Amino acid sequence: MTGTNAGDPDGYVDIAVVGAGPSGLYAAYYAGFRGLSCAVVDALDEPGGQVAALYPEKPIHDVAGLPGVKGRELVAALVAQAEPFGPRYLLGHTATTLTPRGTGWTIGTDRGRQVHAGAVVIAAGLGRFVPRRLPCAVPYEGRGVAYHVPDPAAHRDKDVVVVGGGDSAVDWALTLAPLARTTTLVHRRGTFRAHAHSVKQLLDSPVRVLTDARVTACHGTTRLAEVEITQEAGTLRLPAQELVAALGFSAALGPLADWGAALEDGLFRADPATRETSLPGVYAVGDGSTHPGRVPLISVGFGEAATAVNHAAVALRPGSRLAPAHSTDPDAAGGGTARTWS
Repeated sequence: MTGTNAGDPDGYVDIAVVGAGPSGLYAAYYAGFRGLSCAVVDALDEPGGQVAALYPEKPIHDVAGLPGVKGRELVAALVAQAEPFGPRYLLGHTATTLTPRGTGWTIGTDRGRQVHAGAVVIAAGLGRFVPRRLPCAVPYEGRGVAYHVPDPAAHRDKDVVVVGGGDSAVDWALTLAPLARTTTLVHRRGTFRAHAHSVKQLLDSPVRVLTDARVTACHGTTRLAEVEITQEAGTLRLPAQELVAALGFSAALGPLADWGAALEDGLFRADPATRETSLPGVYAVGDGSTHPGRVPLISVGFGEAATAVNHAAVALRPGSRLAPAHSTDPDAAGGGTARTWS
């Protein structure tokens, strides 16, 4: 199969990628590298998925070869990497239906568009994210209380309280400490879920760390001004013009869960060797997929994306080799032009 009319928004592409997060963007690059036309469908209005929407300024430390990169910088680099191969982006469209079409598939969106493809790579992460709220902080949401940090500079010279014990809470506390007047991290347990290295950095930083503690009350008039923190020894009242409740998110696959692919614990079950789901020609990569022993890292998602595309390439073009050419080969330079479908 070939994507001869890939320029038609309702035409055919070799591979349709659902999700424009890091794994999806890398799948788009790899499709182009294998000479396959590609469309990328995402509910958000810009590429990057949850990284762009929730953590654009958060440092990411587990991408090979990059000691530290901000979310928005990683997304920009992934878009630029795919650019020479001309992926088509259908942004602001939620993929809702998946129906067989000949030997391939048709994806329908909530805005009435269709993408016909020989193969599908689901890279939608964990789907739609809803923050876990801090009850006492709800009245101040948008008025000093947030669940992620789009712009760290907005916290400059303020008293900041971060709530949580996972990687996001620790990373945000470390990121905001050099900017804020004071930074306090409040965690309800005595130990952290965050990576050990990050916790060591936290304990060596100027951040005030309160464990076995809870934020039990918030005070202010038009905006948040103070919080009450309860520990076994009593209640502490601290100034806080900004509170970041990094308590995690609940997620759901939404319409994708009804596509008929086998699920396990709410995730797409994928063959670890090929990333194919129980639906032929439909692959799943990234944190929305699972197999025994899978490690949920961005770098793992990159490898899964390459694996899925390479196996799809063989299925779409029988006789082609599974192992791709080296990226330094002359015929791997691309030549398309990326385009956003309206």
